[in-house]
Amino acid sequence: MPATVMVAPAPRSSATVPVDQVQTDRGQEFGQTCHRHLLDKGIGHVRIKPRTPRLNGKVERSHRIDSEEFYRLLESQVVDDVNYHRPQGVLAGQTPCERLRQKAQDPLS
Repeated sequence: MPATVMVAPAPRSSATVPVDQVQTDRGQEFGQTCHRHLLDKGIGHVRIKPRTPRLNGKVERSHRIDSEEFYRLLESQVVDDVNYHRPQGVLAGQTPCERLRQKAQDPLS
């Protein structure tokens, strides 16, 4: 299934997180049109070497997890899993529920 990639036409200064460079595989969806569009927006574009999925391992893993969660969402399991069972790196290894409990006990933590 082909992927669609859209880069917002808004100036980079209005982005929440500035994007300096995008790394992609060499799929058809990331061809010259995409490459030129990124460069026109002042965003660098790096293509990984063919047959080196380890260079995009985090993205590939994220796609797998997103796909699994999408299908579990149809079964209403994702929210419970994410909020109560899956530690989040940005929360120092806590689940969102654990973080909320900690904040309720000590708002300055």
